[in-house]
Amino acid sequence: MPPETHLKTRPLHKSLACEVEGPRLWEPLDPDTVAALRELWSRWGVLVFRRQALSELELAQFCALLGPLERTVRTDWASPSVPEVTVLSNLKDGLGHPIGGLGDGELEWHSDQSYMVKPATGAALYALELPPAGGETFWVDLRAGYAALPRKLRQRVTGQRGIFDYANRLAGYGRDSDQNISEEARAQTPPVTHALVRAHPETGERSLYLDSTTTIGIDAMDTATGIALLDEVYECATRDEFVYAHQWRVGDLVLWDNGFTMHRRTPFDPAARRLMKRMTLQLDPHRHVMPDGRLARSGEGMPV
Repeated sequence: MPPETHLKTRPLHKSLACEVEGPRLWEPLDPDTVAALRELWSRWGVLVFRRQALSELELAQFCALLGPLERTVRTDWASPSVPEVTVLSNLKDGLGHPIGGLGDGELEWHSDQSYMVKPATGAALYALELPPAGGETFWVDLRAGYAALPRKLRQRVTGQRGIFDYANRLAGYGRDSDQNISEEARAQTPPVTHALVRAHPETGERSLYLDSTTTIGIDAMDTATGIALLDEVYECATRDEFVYAHQWRVGDLVLWDNGFTMHRRTPFDPAARRLMKRMTLQLDPHRHVMPDGRLARSGEGMPV
């Protein structure tokens, strides 16, 4: 009997998202429940928990049960009390300074930490304040996206490595405070390459690894050809039937696996309030797809 059978679950999407009903995540969880959640997360890309009431410390303690926590390279977005917690908000403090990152604009399809050599693919987002409209988050299943590629396109992309550059993502941010990063953060995020097709360590199931906000080409391929190939892949892989759309409620905690998903956010009224807390954690490489990053080499296909 699978260990997750004692958890009450409800599918929210045929292959991608599942709601886990019942657990009070601010309370200690027994080892069997933790094991069941780990098993569940290894098969569903997105897990949703409703009606949670978590302090930053409780949020961090729960996420640490599922994998080692990692601090964001954006130290200016880190919580002053629990530095593993990243604050995502359009709110400002009494001096008019942003209290977190990513403002109120649209965020295109992306995968967290894709610009790192070794991305921590686990992520969690906890909703504290929400706008009356907008700010929805969408996830796409890149296992289904790979399976849907036409045979010739699948052959063209298999074996290729995309070039992922954090500078490209920064250029797309709307607020100056989000575009400006420290020299230390810049040094930690040089351009890297990742295989565009990866296999699950247990099942062998293949999935794409993509990020429309950071990919600038394909390694050892001229820029125009690489971008054109990526555009074909994105168009096929982000079809509506592969997408789970999450309508946020206060108290929602959503976990997701960046190894085979991308996500995006719709914009919302700048005058409205939105406050979210995000965690980043390392997932078990025996149960989850792990990107295989390398530093990008300067040359053909690598803009300099």
